[in-house]
Amino acid sequence: MKTVEDLRRLREEVRNMTRLREGEAEVRIVVGMGTCGIAAGARETLNTFVSEIAERGLANVVVTQTGCVGLCEREPVVEVNAGDGRTLYGRVTPEKARRILLSHVMGGTVIEEWVTRN
Repeated sequence: MKTVEDLRRLREEVRNMTRLREGEAEVRIVVGMGTCGIAAGARETLNTFVSEIAERGLANVVVTQTGCVGLCEREPVVEVNAGDGRTLYGRVTPEKARRILLSHVMGGTVIEEWVTRN
């Protein structure tokens, strides 16, 4: 049987996960999750962003997903919307996702060699 405190903790965990996926924030990361993106590894990339943001307790960052953005040959495609504008990254692996989070989202430095133009 769950205690009231267990239920409160569970409610807070759900709120935090919902905030990471749907909330308002200073930075929004959008991962292309069309068929081509998923085939190229977008699900793993998205999961890496979500887990790294949660692990670091970044309350000002949310992760969302979108369908195909028409750049199939550059999938997984990730858009970072931050104070410096909109930046589109191509071929984002989980390892690149971690670097984008550290360098661009947390450090404010765009990784130019990974930027893709549409």
